[in-house]
Amino acid sequence: MFPTRALLVQKVYKAKKPWPPDFSLLSQKHQFRLERRYRRRMKLKFARPRLQKVVKLAQGVIISTLAIWAVFINDWGERGNRPVQPLRDWVSDLKKSFWSTPSRPKLSGQPRTPSSSGSISEASSR
Repeated sequence: MFPTRALLVQKVYKAKKPWPPDFSLLSQKHQFRLERRYRRRMKLKFARPRLQKVVKLAQGVIISTLAIWAVFINDWGERGNRPVQPLRDWVSDLKKSFWSTPSRPKLSGQPRTPSSSGSISEASSR
């Protein structure tokens, strides 16, 4: 039922060409063709498109997060001339205006009177 050691050692299908070939006997052109074919096959065998996509995405996220942190969040100390300070001020003002409610307008002492054009009574009579 199980193959014997002799059957395992014996090759059922003999190879047409010996592998690996003796490169000293081959021409430069043929060596290059074999190397190119081997590289292409190895690239296909070890290709991991999903892993490569995840790694590229993670690298992009890490690099962009680090750049945003370095420019907007990290305090580099008082060195005098900071080239990104106007940008940081603009972003901080934007954050303050986004997270806060707008102030109420000041009311004047005079009551408002409706204007004659566009009043509700005129619009309903038309």
